[in-house]
Amino acid sequence: MKKVNLKGRDLLKMADFSADEINYLIDLGLEMKKNRDTKKAKKLSSKKPIVIMFQKTSTRTRCSFETSAYELGVGCTFLDPSSSQFGRKESVADTAKVLSRYYQGIEFRGFKQKDVEDLAKYASVPV
Repeated sequence: MKKVNLKGRDLLKMADFSADEINYLIDLGLEMKKNRDTKKAKKLSSKKPIVIMFQKTSTRTRCSFETSAYELGVGCTFLDPSSSQFGRKESVADTAKVLSRYYQGIEFRGFKQKDVEDLAKYASVPV
């Protein structure tokens, strides 16, 4: 597998990535899946967890992110519309800045592309 440096990059839309980068992500995912029960896979995690924030709920998306985090030894927090004031009482910018202090990454499933782009703009961690 050809090594590609994506450290700190946001994944907002596929058009932001080259064919080599997309192929690298696919190959990396396959390698991680193959090694998920080994110590090698567990070393990929850091001490900070990720946050999984949904405006638009999805059983499969939530389960896939939570299971993947668990298998890699990464903690995660799930926020849904009833447990977050995202975009209502708390601005997108404020939410991004606060979440960046506690988490190593933000996974967002929402209704508008602008929301995820604004999260990435104000977050200091990958979205």
